Amino acid sequence: MSVQVLSGQLLLGLINGAFYALLSLGLAVIFGVLGIINFAHGAFYMVGAFAAWGLATYLDIGYWPALVLVPLALGLAGMGVERLMLKRLAGLDPLYGLLATFGLALVLEGTFRQVYGSSGQPYPVPEALQGGVNLGFMFLPLYRGWVVAASIVVCLATWLAIERTALGARLRAATERPDMAQALGLNVPLLVTVTFGVAVALAAFAGVMAAPVYQANPLMGSNLIIVVFAVVVIGGMGSLSGAILSGYGLGLAEGLTKVFYPPAANIVVFVIMALVLLVRPAGLFGRVN
Repeated sequence: MSVQVLSGQLLLGLINGAFYALLSLGLAVIFGVLGIINFAHGAFYMVGAFAAWGLATYLDIGYWPALVLVPLALGLAGMGVERLMLKRLAGLDPLYGLLATFGLALVLEGTFRQVYGSSGQPYPVPEALQGGVNLGFMFLPLYRGWVVAASIVVCLATWLAIERTALGARLRAATERPDMAQALGLNVPLLVTVTFGVAVALAAFAGVMAAPVYQANPLMGSNLIIVVFAVVVIGGMGSLSGAILSGYGLGLAEGLTKVFYPPAANIVVFVIMALVLLVRPAGLFGRVN
């Protein structure tokens, strides 16, 4: 086996891991804050890709502005979803939230399939990131390198904001002891709404970055969300560091599997999930009660 083949597959795995990490981080944030399993997260990722494509196609707004505008717009839309739908389910069995978000995902996916069909809409790589760099042992496409680097920066920034800042401490207090946080003057409902919006913005950001790689396709979210849920379970439900590390690690595991035994590449994540649950049911980084 050549070094070029191994390096190429590891790069592909790392790219997949970048999207796994971003999406699973958003899911972990929502579950940790609201206790809701957000099945619509993949749909928001898909809408983010289509929003970037629509801005370029109809308004001639390119990739870089879309990378800012789309997460902002979908983050606000996510805040509306939390206020109008999920807030009404607070305190109920988590199954209600799962069913509500699953229905929302079906509506969004069905709408885009009806309008655009099942074929993908091509989205060009931005001019500044076209081409690649010869590293000697492999050829690194610039855009692929950008995806990995941007994903790492955003994931670390999100983790630091929640785990190492005063705002993050207030958020954790509002979710763990909402009655006491409210008594201390914190606006708990607003914190919850904003956090849900930020998680949706992460999915939209991933969707914009995915558009040049996978095209904007109505099925791209549903094809990915099951794997992302497996990543969250492996990392530990609600664990931010677990979501990030498991996302990249499982992406690399997929890449290695494609090298040594390609038929197992599509199931390796679920095999690892089963093994982890047998040994540590709370996940690798989850809390054990």
